[in-house]
Amino acid sequence: MSAAGSASGAFRDDGPPRAPARPAGLLDVLGVASVVLDAKGRIVLWSPRAEELFGWSAREALGRYAARLMVDEQHFDLVTRLFAEVMGTGRSWAGAFPVRCKGGRTRLVEFRNMRLLDDRGAVYALGLAADHSTVRRLERDVALSARVIEQSPIGLAVLDTELRYVSVNPALERIDGRPAADHLGRTVREVLSGLACDDVEAAARRVLETGRPVVDLPALGRTRADPDEEHAWSVSLYRLEDAIGTVLGVALSVVDVTEQYRAGVAAETARRRLAVVADASARIGTTLELDRTARELADVAVPELADVAAVDLLEAVVQGRRSTLGPAEAAAIRALAVHADEVPEALLAADPPGQVAGYGPERLVTECVRTGQPVLLRRVREEDLYRIARSPEAAGLLRRAGVHSYLAVPLIARGEVLGALDLKRTRNPQPFGEDDLLLARELAARAAVQIDNARWYRHARDSALTLQRSLLPSVPSVTGGLEVASRYQPAEATSEVGGDWFDVIELEGCKTALVVGDVMGSGVAAAASMGRLRTATNTLAALDLDPALLLEHLDRTAAGLDQSIATCVYAVHDPHLRQCRIANAGHLPPVRVRPGRPPELLDLPTGVPLGVGGVPFVTTTVELDPGDRLVLYTDGLVETRRQPLDERLGTLLTLLQGPDRPLEEVCDLLLRTLHEPDNADDVALLIARATPPA
Repeated sequence: MSAAGSASGAFRDDGPPRAPARPAGLLDVLGVASVVLDAKGRIVLWSPRAEELFGWSAREALGRYAARLMVDEQHFDLVTRLFAEVMGTGRSWAGAFPVRCKGGRTRLVEFRNMRLLDDRGAVYALGLAADHSTVRRLERDVALSARVIEQSPIGLAVLDTELRYVSVNPALERIDGRPAADHLGRTVREVLSGLACDDVEAAARRVLETGRPVVDLPALGRTRADPDEEHAWSVSLYRLEDAIGTVLGVALSVVDVTEQYRAGVAAETARRRLAVVADASARIGTTLELDRTARELADVAVPELADVAAVDLLEAVVQGRRSTLGPAEAAAIRALAVHADEVPEALLAADPPGQVAGYGPERLVTECVRTGQPVLLRRVREEDLYRIARSPEAAGLLRRAGVHSYLAVPLIARGEVLGALDLKRTRNPQPFGEDDLLLARELAARAAVQIDNARWYRHARDSALTLQRSLLPSVPSVTGGLEVASRYQPAEATSEVGGDWFDVIELEGCKTALVVGDVMGSGVAAAASMGRLRTATNTLAALDLDPALLLEHLDRTAAGLDQSIATCVYAVHDPHLRQCRIANAGHLPPVRVRPGRPPELLDLPTGVPLGVGGVPFVTTTVELDPGDRLVLYTDGLVETRRQPLDERLGTLLTLLQGPDRPLEEVCDLLLRTLHEPDNADDVALLIARATPPA
């Protein structure tokens, strides 16, 4: 894979050659299939993975010409030329290619092809193949891991089962004051002679034996990077195992906490602070939801740091703008989260989460976000309550709650003040001190980055959805012969715009065209291609073309778009003839639901996706009487990595059984049951019920 080189550069591993290791699960994840062809292009070897990838059993594949079995006719010349080049010159060929699988479905496959010679001089062609999307996903994962490790400010290392360094990152080189070459093959004790290493080595052995991680182990000492000063580090260790459970070694992370140590915090307080920070690292930012990230910060702060915690953001920041406040200027602030254990009066005094309020210039929170500096009141006086609370009534509630100490720290990310973490103590008798201020600032600094990521994610997602919805039609609920309901569900796992679309087009003579399509890929390019295809479909539909002919025109339109391939189902319903004429371009089959009969997947010629070109489309006529329903959908509704497609289609048919229900309810049921929250694909769904002609 192309990302492999990047990974090796990011995490240095220059150790000596090792004996063959036990097999790992990476090849199982890739699902690499092997196919061997003879000099004439006939299949002579066919691996079990090939059966899984392409659908053809060995009995069906062996002895057949690979091109005739697996390649569409339009690609014969290209495949023949590539095969001749590999067999004639011996040069390998690699790339992605659409392959026809059993059942007619086209699948994009990543290939590595090379020439083989046996001991008699006979020539063969070896093809190694894997699902294109799986290969790309692993390449992205490897590249991301490599970049994170290379650029991480945290020192990272991998120790083998003998606790010798096998890999270190640049941050650890800087921390230790030694290049990677001075680490590899040596133990922690040998590399860091000036550091008390007994606890680290003992912890590493326990992790290696038990598999239980050690988090935030304190370590003190001097290194070559700064031999004159004692430093403090927080060390975390985790056991590394491959996919089949083989123990590979121990991963070690080192965070410099010298500044906290030099601040003179007592040992018990330091351990408590590190525990809270570790807890915050694990609990804050588990999602990219802005409100949830704010709640996670408030939950971490209570009760370890305060009895009441609120997270407030400047409204301008939430909207994606910068905010600068003058000395006498009020602030528009949105309350995102508030948490108080057994202090109901304090909850009543707080601004309700989600509400935007005007904070006067005298408010302490306003001062905090205007200056970007903490505000600490060790002892809250009566007059201070009116600068803390949002109103005189709220000040009375805080007085009854027993608020006696107050601390506000700014949330700052990438040099911008986002808002403030507002803390109060009621039941804890100790006032806030410098140690608490240090901990609060550390929590705020860590959380601010997560909050900033979440708010930009929300902004990007909202913009993407606005663009996507602007490209989708507002379909009529009733046409001349159909009652229609539709849904568009964006992907939950990404903020990128998808390429799914649907359309309902009223034609002359009470006829109605139904369209559902899916442009491969995501992002603005996919949305733009989707918009152009939808516009072309509307224009062609007005000509009342046969569905197959219309798809041929769309195919030429898609071929003119940059690297765009799309699937599409186009149907024209005629209520007078009680028929639907349907053509399919590589899309999943529609479902017809007839009263008193089980739902059925329409048996249509699958066709090839738009943009492939060269293959004619076929129009199929099916009956659609009043009361019958037609369900069109994109693959995001039924495809998942965890279940076979046949099972998911069976579930779809099961959900459509039973008594007739309102179409809107059916749409909600299908999305609620089938569309998984972590699905990285969007969904377009269109359901039409035939009615007597108007």
